[in-house]
Amino acid sequence: MAAAIPVSRSLLHLLSRSSSPLSLLPRLLHHSPSHLHDFFSNKTVICNTLWYSLFSPPSSTSARPLCSTPKKSNTTKPNPKLTNFSLSDSDSDSEPEPEPEPEPTKREIDKTKLPPPYDPFNKKPAIEEPDDPTNLQEVFHKIRTEGLFNNAVKMFDGLSKDGLTHEALELFKQIKDKGHMPDVVGHTAVIEAYINAGQVKEGLKVYKRMLGSGVMPNAYTYSVLVKGLAGCVGDGKMVEEGRRVVAEMMGKGVRVNAETCVAVVEGVVREGGEEEGRRVVEEMKRRGDLPEEKEVREVLKGKRGPAVRSIMSLLFGK
Repeated sequence: MAAAIPVSRSLLHLLSRSSSPLSLLPRLLHHSPSHLHDFFSNKTVICNTLWYSLFSPPSSTSARPLCSTPKKSNTTKPNPKLTNFSLSDSDSDSEPEPEPEPEPTKREIDKTKLPPPYDPFNKKPAIEEPDDPTNLQEVFHKIRTEGLFNNAVKMFDGLSKDGLTHEALELFKQIKDKGHMPDVVGHTAVIEAYINAGQVKEGLKVYKRMLGSGVMPNAYTYSVLVKGLAGCVGDGKMVEEGRRVVAEMMGKGVRVNAETCVAVVEGVVREGGEEEGRRVVEEMKRRGDLPEEKEVREVLKGKRGPAVRSIMSLLFGK
């Protein structure tokens, strides 16, 4: 063991000064097996040998330890996408900083022009009616300049109050998602304008053109038209048209609300007698479109006379 120590020290010294310890393996094999056995059995010598062979600095500049990493070159190409924040001594090297883009100005919304929150239990009209509904020139000019938003609000309000929430939400969805006003709103607005001006025949013509163009009316359109037709006092032909439109409603599965029911029954009784009115009521009962008594009484509130008693008698036997 003592004889192997000088050999181990010489090998250690040789390995520590070598740039490539593995290249000394042939020289190690020239030693006797006993010396190599003593060398590799000494743990201290093995640890020192590995330490010097792996991590000791090389004697020459070209060689490097086994576990060392090559040094990276300090010269790197500048990245044009990165901003240079280093200070420069000369003004020629400094690049002007780009001016920040101005933020877009937010459009102010006049909250005084917004419609009030929707209240389905409010009995007041959703929007203000024109001062003179008979002045069609002014009414149509307002529609052209202000659009159909107010008419859409009226339609949404009417459908909601009749319990047709699905139709009302579908109308709102078309305006919000598709970004355009449904055709039924425009046609109904013109029909309503003619009826409010007392020109019911013109309103009926617009309704027929509406059907011819492939636009389907909704419950609000039917209600506006039927109330206008049934309200033609002394014109049995228009009242009969209203009766026909009600039959068309029920045939398409559109629910007849209380206002429409009262209007058509009252008009048929006034122009054709109670017997004709009873036929209309029986047809509604057969199709299951008769409104509830509470809704009818709400429509007849404030009205007096034999016509009211006749309507209640025909509808509910009272």
